[in-house]
Amino acid sequence: MKISGHYLVKGTAEGIALVLSEPLSFWGGVDAETGQVIDHSHPALGQNVAGRILVMPCGRGSSSASSVLLEAIRLGTAPRAIILERPDPILTVGALLAIKLYGICCPILVTDTRGIAQSAQVSLV
Repeated sequence: MKISGHYLVKGTAEGIALVLSEPLSFWGGVDAETGQVIDHSHPALGQNVAGRILVMPCGRGSSSASSVLLEAIRLGTAPRAIILERPDPILTVGALLAIKLYGICCPILVTDTRGIAQSAQVSLV
């Protein structure tokens, strides 16, 4: 499935979708060393974002989420891309810094996510 929309961080990526019904904060919600969702109140607890195309309505809070995403990108445990329904400046900062500091791109795309099925093969175009 090819997905297009408005890029907050431009890039290309392909992978298997991890579709979340609720926003996820990387700060306290994702273990940067493993990519595992560790937020005990989140329905995706125990799932792993590493190497996936993360699809969710939006990010959830804490300005420190950008630093956790940045560290996950550096460690190779981040999603290959993030697809959101609404823009998220905090996640965007982390992804932009990863390009600047490490030369690694985690694209962030804003689009209608309703047609993206769990575990679908997704390509950002």
